[in-house]
Amino acid sequence: MSASKEITVDIVSDAVCPWCFVGQKRLDKAIASLPDIDVSISWRPFQLDPTIPPEGKDRKEYMQAKFGDGDRLRQIHARLEETGRAEGIAFDFDAIKVSPNTLDAHRLIRWAASAGDAIQGKVARRLFQLYFEEGKNIGDHEVLIEAAHECGMDEAVARALLATDADKAEVRTEIDTANRMGVTGVPCFLIEGRYAVMGAQDTAALAEAIRKVSEAKERGELENAAG
Repeated sequence: MSASKEITVDIVSDAVCPWCFVGQKRLDKAIASLPDIDVSISWRPFQLDPTIPPEGKDRKEYMQAKFGDGDRLRQIHARLEETGRAEGIAFDFDAIKVSPNTLDAHRLIRWAASAGDAIQGKVARRLFQLYFEEGKNIGDHEVLIEAAHECGMDEAVARALLATDADKAEVRTEIDTANRMGVTGVPCFLIEGRYAVMGAQDTAALAEAIRKVSEAKERGELENAAG
């Protein structure tokens, strides 16, 4: 496959963002519909709420503080559950007991990038499943270590690193960089490092964006292609 048919997509996301889970599913479908384009994916960190303490917060209290006790949250969840079913996601919001700080989850995803072919994507996807479908606390080191093991990472290395401050500063710097680039919400798909597709766009829109950039790159006109 020629270099012009190779496209990079950086997914800026947070593991506790339900629309990021939806976006991941739709991107996977979009890529599957483009067999002539070699799409390389990297996961980049973002925190919807970095103020959550390391031990997390009670999920029910946290969501009530954000959305109130009325119908608003139930409507949001109902919409997500319907959307999720269409994408093969079994959202179980009632099972989630803790709203975690995701800094350590992002550290694990970062380390997964150097753990072997496609491991980073496996870890990111597994964390979505653990949180949204199984209600697990992905701020808990034991949960993260088990996810690492399941996805082919070295469990002992993950355990040792999580016990330290390794890469906390680097993850925060990446998040700051995303903010400076104008990323105010996630998911955000950065194609070839310059063209941003914001939000959980439908599969066809994501596929069209990737193909459009690929064709511009093939013509040598990437700098002039529309985003």
